Amino acid sequence: MAKRVVLAYSGGLDTSVAVRWLAEERGMDVIALAADVGQGGDFDAVRQRAIAAGAVEAIVVDCRREFAEDFVAPAIRANALYEGKYPLVSSLSRPIIARHLVEAAREHDADSVAHGCTGKGNDQVRFEVSVRALAPDLELVAPVREWGMTREDCIAYAARFDIPITSTKEKLYSIDDNLWGRAIECGVLEDPWAAPPEDVYALTVPTGADPVEIVLTFEEGLPTALDGRTLPLDELIVELSATVGGYGWGRLDMVENRRVGIKSREVYEAPGALALLLAHADLEDLTLERDLHHEKARLEPRWSELVYDGLWFSPLKDALDAFIGSSQRWVSGEVRLRCEPGRVWVAGRRSQYSLYDHGLATYDATDQFRHEDSAGFVRLWGLGVQTWAARQARREQ
Repeated sequence: MAKRVVLAYSGGLDTSVAVRWLAEERGMDVIALAADVGQGGDFDAVRQRAIAAGAVEAIVVDCRREFAEDFVAPAIRANALYEGKYPLVSSLSRPIIARHLVEAAREHDADSVAHGCTGKGNDQVRFEVSVRALAPDLELVAPVREWGMTREDCIAYAARFDIPITSTKEKLYSIDDNLWGRAIECGVLEDPWAAPPEDVYALTVPTGADPVEIVLTFEEGLPTALDGRTLPLDELIVELSATVGGYGWGRLDMVENRRVGIKSREVYEAPGALALLLAHADLEDLTLERDLHHEKARLEPRWSELVYDGLWFSPLKDALDAFIGSSQRWVSGEVRLRCEPGRVWVAGRRSQYSLYDHGLATYDATDQFRHEDSAGFVRLWGLGVQTWAARQARREQ
């Protein structure tokens, strides 16, 4: 009896060729699983392409709401930015795809799961570590790492077996997108000195001219409404992305450190993600107590690094999630964003749990601060440094 494998299927050249390669070279029955995480496209065509390539079954799973609620939501609460810049666009989608690969493997009595990642990228790590965390018994297969074919070889292989593809020998860019953003690499972008050409962008093409203000409502650290309209998180992200992206805002151009040790030039479009993270962090400034705020800020880069490195299903991330979740209890309120061509910034914030006290902060006549208390506080605060300085002065005499 042939072994069964569930393949993470995108409908592109590599995974279409992988379907036939697994069947021909490994003698496997291939179940192709395509996950809709908000990337758009014709999934009926994707399903048909998988069957035409030789899959015994093709599954499309609509993960958009699940992706937003289970994976994007924790990233918002964590203000997640890898290396202080990248909002984990692809990193967040890999663990949910891995979860569905494992579920499909159990449902269809498969012995293994497969992906179409290369040996240079981060995604191989994210898929394989996640699958091993969820199902240590399943075998992992990575055809692209094994077959040694170039892009031209893959196109020829597809032609040999009549696999329907849309690719040509000229591939300008490699693009991965979902509702949280869009990642673009390869082609002219591999030169870190070269400016990204305008044709790489799709989500941040300027269309807006007149300034506009947007009000985001948060409850316990999560956005729940846009301009007073309550929306599911996945729909809110898409609508916000369209609005702020229309002002040409939300682009990133960076050289990042991949998990495998390679520096890679990456271009991202994530207007909705960056706007939500901007607003959420600003609301925390208003509502979090100082020490809690500072400690959370120290842990946020570690949370982001874990997710980037494929450790979504790990004990440390679970522990950090518990801390971050606790910190969000009072992070509720509204943030007003102002959009102008090329710019989005926070114009105002308010919360019923605000720790901002006008009577303490103001310098006018209604000042409630007891200035006389400060002299003793400052003296005691600096006592250690003063003592050290006095000893140093004696030593130098």
